[in-house]
Amino acid sequence: MDLGSFDWAALLPFIGVGFAAQLVDGALGMAFGVISNTLLVGVLGVPPALASQRVHLVECFTTATSGISHLLHGNIDKKLFFSLLIPGMVGGILGAYVLSSLDASVVKPFVLVYLALIGVWLLVRGLLYPPKIKKVKMIAPLGLVGGFLDAAGGGGWGPVVTSNLLIQGGDPRRVVGTVSAVEFFLTVTVSIAFIVHIGVAQVAGGTLGLLIGGVAASPIGAVAAKRIPVKSMLILVGVVLTLTSGFGIYKAWF
Repeated sequence: MDLGSFDWAALLPFIGVGFAAQLVDGALGMAFGVISNTLLVGVLGVPPALASQRVHLVECFTTATSGISHLLHGNIDKKLFFSLLIPGMVGGILGAYVLSSLDASVVKPFVLVYLALIGVWLLVRGLLYPPKIKKVKMIAPLGLVGGFLDAAGGGGWGPVVTSNLLIQGGDPRRVVGTVSAVEFFLTVTVSIAFIVHIGVAQVAGGTLGLLIGGVAASPIGAVAAKRIPVKSMLILVGVVLTLTSGFGIYKAWF
């Protein structure tokens, strides 16, 4: 890539998306993928498969850092880790294959509907926070579904898997730490699957912008995590995702 002729101004929207998504993710511990994909597809008009590929490539870096941090702090449950790992990776490969095989104009509205539903779900979860404690029953099927939806929808592993395990009664510290650690292997798997199916062309610029924005927002998100209540953040994210996805659905269908 010729840096002299590279259009750095074209990166600004992607830097903004990465910054906003990581700001929320750093404070909440989830939603980088969902927010990034919603803004890329619904606002910037990026094809769903390309948007998901870009998001997962960036998450290879962010989830690696997060996973190592949780490992050092003893937040990983080995049994839960291995119960989620293989099903999550298999689901991710299937989701990437399905999304890469479909026409972008056809699949885009359905991806946005899924993202809008995730937004509504987070909104409801925020309003009902904290959730009732129950015994954890399903792990592997949840990992399979979470991995598939994360790849096919461009995000959702954290909101789907973490929220469900917490609602089932899992230890919050170990659930967040374990799901974050598994997410690194999921994002690497999904990224490879996308590269195999649709190649790496046209990815570099947008991915670089997301990475710059995400890195810049990381320290701010860490500070926000200590100051903003989880309930308020869940409600805010739910509202933003629902409205943004709704706007994208309107543009795609009408």
